[in-house]
Amino acid sequence: MQFFQYTAFANFTLGHVIMILIGLGFIYLAIAKDYEPMLLVPIGFGILVGNVPFYPGLQIGIYEKGSVLNYLYFGVMQGIYPPLIFLGIGAMTDFSALISNPKLMLIGAAAQLGIFGAYAAALALGFTPSEAGAIGIIGGADGPTAIFLSSKLAPELMGAIAVSAYSYMALVPVIQPPVMRLLTTKKERVIRMKPPRQVSKLEKILFPIVGLMLTTFIVPSGMPLLGMLFFGNLLKESTVTKRLADTAKGPMIDIVTILIGLTVGASTQATTFLTPKSVGIFALGAASFVIATFGGVMFVKIINLFLKEGNKMNPLIGNAGVSAVPDSARVSQVIGLEYDKTNHLLMHAMGPNVAGVIGSAVAAGVLLSFLY
Repeated sequence: MQFFQYTAFANFTLGHVIMILIGLGFIYLAIAKDYEPMLLVPIGFGILVGNVPFYPGLQIGIYEKGSVLNYLYFGVMQGIYPPLIFLGIGAMTDFSALISNPKLMLIGAAAQLGIFGAYAAALALGFTPSEAGAIGIIGGADGPTAIFLSSKLAPELMGAIAVSAYSYMALVPVIQPPVMRLLTTKKERVIRMKPPRQVSKLEKILFPIVGLMLTTFIVPSGMPLLGMLFFGNLLKESTVTKRLADTAKGPMIDIVTILIGLTVGASTQATTFLTPKSVGIFALGAASFVIATFGGVMFVKIINLFLKEGNKMNPLIGNAGVSAVPDSARVSQVIGLEYDKTNHLLMHAMGPNVAGVIGSAVAAGVLLSFLY
């Protein structure tokens, strides 16, 4: 009898069943539907690990001090993993499309409307300003940034915010297309954009240096993310630190992704995760993605009012202003090809897409400055 009380069967609740089913759902979507498997497999399995019921005090739970999972979760709680992810993102990102057409940066900025829209909605629903700021960053479609900001502003909500952010990142191909079709006309969807100009090596090297100075002088609190992003990009573009760039964008980012996915998933213990606040966060996360897509697409339509024929932009690249690289840019390409099989938008969409990475980090710095 004493042995039985130490088994999972003796500590099982309906909440554990619900969370295990959610974890299995994540794994199914990753493997069967190929929805962000690099994220959803570690998170889904982490949810299973975190929801195996156990007898309290055995030092195995992620929230029990001294447990292995608790030590691994330290990198999430203290915001260590997200800057390392940004280092890898910088090392694998080509900013050429943005450098060749700087006005695409404005689309990335417009798509951050999702962040501030969700922030306002969270305040209206009764969340504190700090909690609302942490929830709002979900609209940037940037999991590492969501984890970084929530670790500072609302650590008690981090599990729900992180799982929500990564879930909706994986569902970008499902969420964005209906909004894009609704907001654009057939004529707008077949607009052809001029090919981006060739960018010199000097421009590519100067971009991370100038970008760091401009962004961090305006928002110093974004330094941990922006500094690592631009440093990783300099490692790539300098061409003299290829080994470092390869390590950052390969083994290192893979290791950190495994750790961040598994521990974020494990943090969804039913006893602490299944609350009305978590449900509200998931609803606000979905709304923020819709608002962000709306902001990006509508901004392109407004810009086009002031551009001459031949220089107009295809509004279908507006959705790429969110930070889900490169998935939202691929959505622009797929939807564009539906209406014109020879109109390839991917390279154009990558401009606002990488701008969204910078924009979400800047937005996180702004929120951190006001709310921390």
